[in-house]
Amino acid sequence: MIHINLVIDCEKSILKAVKERKVIVIGGGAAGLMAAGQAARAGAEVLLLEKKEVPGKKLRITGKGRCNLTNIAPVEEFIEHFGKNGRFLRQAFARFFSSELVDFFNNLGVKTSTERGGRVFPENNDAVAVTEALIKWTYDSGVKIIRNAPVEKILIKNDRMVGAVALGKEYKAGRVILAAGGASYPGTGSSGDSYLLAESMGHMIVPIRPALVPLVTAGDMAKRLQGLSLRNVKVTVRCDGKKKAEAFGEMLFTHYGLSGPIILTLSHGVVDALREKRQVAAHIDLKPALDDKKLDERLVRDFKTFGKRQFSSVLKELLPQKLIPVGINLTGISSEKEAHHITTEERRRLRLWLKDFVFEIKGHRSFAEAIVTAGGVSVKEIDPRTMESRLVKGLYLAGEVIDIDGDTGGYNLQAAFSTGWLAGRAAAAKN
Repeated sequence: MIHINLVIDCEKSILKAVKERKVIVIGGGAAGLMAAGQAARAGAEVLLLEKKEVPGKKLRITGKGRCNLTNIAPVEEFIEHFGKNGRFLRQAFARFFSSELVDFFNNLGVKTSTERGGRVFPENNDAVAVTEALIKWTYDSGVKIIRNAPVEKILIKNDRMVGAVALGKEYKAGRVILAAGGASYPGTGSSGDSYLLAESMGHMIVPIRPALVPLVTAGDMAKRLQGLSLRNVKVTVRCDGKKKAEAFGEMLFTHYGLSGPIILTLSHGVVDALREKRQVAAHIDLKPALDDKKLDERLVRDFKTFGKRQFSSVLKELLPQKLIPVGINLTGISSEKEAHHITTEERRRLRLWLKDFVFEIKGHRSFAEAIVTAGGVSVKEIDPRTMESRLVKGLYLAGEVIDIDGDTGGYNLQAAFSTGWLAGRAAAAKN
């Protein structure tokens, strides 16, 4: 009898070990595909449940279809681009960072190039090709992918992971990696499901809001300038009159307000300030390379050199064509006035406007236009060494579901790949 019991106990242990060799990954985005492939290559049996008909829908359109994979900034600078939660990523970056990611894609046949600002893109600027290469690698790693399978529930028994339910069907596994994305670009499948799943297991969700999102301005000035892109300008955000943040680079005017790289970077603080009902304004310095004194000297020189030209003609030396009528309107200087007749006071008004073109910010665009989501599962509830939940054994989290969001420039996609890599490896190793 003792011998029989020992055999039964042994068989139970083997069955339990087999079950716990299984890993379910929820979500087939950048983090989920990386997590699934790494877990499989580390020896786990992996099932990936994807909500949409094809994996990687958001990855296919990232970077306006060019796919800004990462950035070559050193790790300390990289972490700074994520604000106060950036240090949470230190362990993931120590294991799998930008150089490893570039090598990873190079080995898949996706060659890369580095552009201004350290941004890394595929040489062919094709996000679809990147996505297809990643999906093929995931399949080749031995991952089974089930499409059109939105997860309704994660199964827990005695505070341990036992599987997940998708479309009423139970899938058993001893480890689950939640990588179902955030709430931005909901049409790609990132519609906030991941937060509901995490919350159902007791996780605290830091309130989510759009990040890297265009801003809506008061009045019709932005609409008048719609389509105009400005380079090498400085934008300062002021909240209740106090400076909050500034950025230098490129921006774009739209029919509703402001967009472009530096506006997206500044939007995080703007969104939070608007939620707090604060007054927000964007101050554009059209000539940041010149201080007040040097700009005034430039204006004096131009008005002397082009003395007989009309004011509107002289402005062509200073501004894009689309800005000229706006400058004339806001400075109150007649477009037909000859340059050598412009008064000191009029020159002062022009100088002040060139250094401080102000837009009142009254709102921001929705999640449908946000590149990433701010908020999510609190980093305090996740072990940064493994991405395992501190609340539920066998649950791992990766990507945008976590309360980490960085600036534009390849930082967020690297975070998705790094946390996915670490979660996949850790989930397989724990088995």
